Amino acid sequence: MNTSPSAAESAAEPAAQPTAPSAPSARTQVKRSANRASHDPVVLHAIIDAAWICHVAFRDDHGVHCIPTACWRIGEHLYIHGSNGSRMVKRLLDDECCVTITHVDGLVMARSAFNHSMNYRSAVIYGRFEKVDESGEVDKRDALEAFMEHLAPGRQAEIRPGNDNEYAATTVLRIALAEAACKVRSGPPEDDPEDMDVRAWAGVLPLREVRGAPVPDAACTIAAPCYVRHWQE
Repeated sequence: MNTSPSAAESAAEPAAQPTAPSAPSARTQVKRSANRASHDPVVLHAIIDAAWICHVAFRDDHGVHCIPTACWRIGEHLYIHGSNGSRMVKRLLDDECCVTITHVDGLVMARSAFNHSMNYRSAVIYGRFEKVDESGEVDKRDALEAFMEHLAPGRQAEIRPGNDNEYAATTVLRIALAEAACKVRSGPPEDDPEDMDVRAWAGVLPLREVRGAPVPDAACTIAAPCYVRHWQE
């Protein structure tokens, strides 16, 4: 007796849904509001690529510090840079750290004080930074040029490139994105049924980054390039 499903039965079965990426480690397992968590690299990349600044938390002999610094992404690594003598640069090569990025997209106004929230996109990355030198698949000069392109595409080709002394005085670090977690909230307030009759305005007050009009240097006589002309778009 043939017990295999017929073609019609197979066609009627729902297609298997792709499995969401799981937490890569115990410390990236989101427990509070876990429904907002994501371990999808696409989500992580988008959060990093939209950022200008990350915050790096580390410990030294003077305690725990959390330092804001410029960041950018190349492939599966987040990059930062600093002077060779930086306390942070030295410590990040010796021990693990935590890197965070947050974008606030709105204030969520609920009918109850304790149901107020924010719409946001955030990422937390754990690991240890490594120094970017001239022997890797991405060397120091390539990394810093990629940083300039992150700031303003096309800028690197117009400016004086760094010289040997400037590069020698700068350390570029990167951290793998292998151990990371994202958390995202969007949408309206989530009020309790018993609060729906409260006579208070409810909804979202959106927040967004606004680019201002470019302000040329007083001594600049060069016509604005494409990335300046389109800065506000």
